[in-house]
Amino acid sequence: MSLWVDKYRPNSLSKLDFHKKQAHQLKNIIQQGDFPHLLMFGPPGSGKKTRVICLLRELYGAGAERLRMENTSFTTPSNKKVELMIVSSNYHLEVNPSDVGIYDRVVIQDLLKTVAQTHQLDASGQREFKVVVLTSADRLSKDAQHALRRTMEKYMATCRLILIANSASRVIAPIRSRCLGIRVPAPTAEEIATIVTERLLNAHARERLLNAHAKERLLNAHAKERLLNAHARERLLNAHAKERLLNAHAKERLLNAHAKERLLNAHARERLLNAHARAVGKKEGISVPPELANRLAEMSNRNLRLALLSLQAARVQQ
Repeated sequence: MSLWVDKYRPNSLSKLDFHKKQAHQLKNIIQQGDFPHLLMFGPPGSGKKTRVICLLRELYGAGAERLRMENTSFTTPSNKKVELMIVSSNYHLEVNPSDVGIYDRVVIQDLLKTVAQTHQLDASGQREFKVVVLTSADRLSKDAQHALRRTMEKYMATCRLILIANSASRVIAPIRSRCLGIRVPAPTAEEIATIVTERLLNAHARERLLNAHAKERLLNAHAKERLLNAHARERLLNAHAKERLLNAHAKERLLNAHAKERLLNAHARERLLNAHARAVGKKEGISVPPELANRLAEMSNRNLRLALLSLQAARVQQ
């Protein structure tokens, strides 16, 4: 879950909620093309960092927002290694040298020298410099500030500095004179109330709308899935019904074949009985007409023994 101060932070000068006249002046500075070193100072929470982000977006476009973070190692004159977290894009980097304490001068010198020598030109050809943002500039040691003064003059062609400070009075005069000072006062109570009640509420309403759209898309996807499942189930049921019908036809054909076979067997047995009856009659010297033989077969229910006994009884009666 992101913090609201980051989630709802404006990313362009035209979207700033207060000090809009100052934002317009910053935009004019960018459009004039001769971008100077900047010293942006004001109390904590006044929007200094937000304005720097908007400036970078105006200078370089959306590419300035694709950030990466890495720990960079610096070597002091006594061969001690110090590490510092640097946030950077292809067009700028942001660092707080005061985090390394008394070694901030080493960081200032090495970092600016490296940036100036390996600077990357803007892909559109509009910016021939890279921006280095130094936060908490008023907490730098005096040695670091003097080193910064010398370095910012040397690499002016390929590097621009934006210094962020709570108090400009703690930045040495030679640096202040080489920067365009921009004071960012704290917003008024009314401006804060407006931001809280309007921007956040509008953002929440927009977020709810997006969530509603996402929910609708999810429901549509579920409905589509259910429809596809219903079609698949219907095809499966049709396949099962077709299979049962084919099985019923096959079973019927099998039963018909069995019935036909039994009928043929009955006819064959009946013919066999008739043949036996005529053969016995011939041996006994009597003539057995086919009609009589068929009658004996029917009366005996195709029982050969019974048919012969019936034939013998008929002869005795004669």
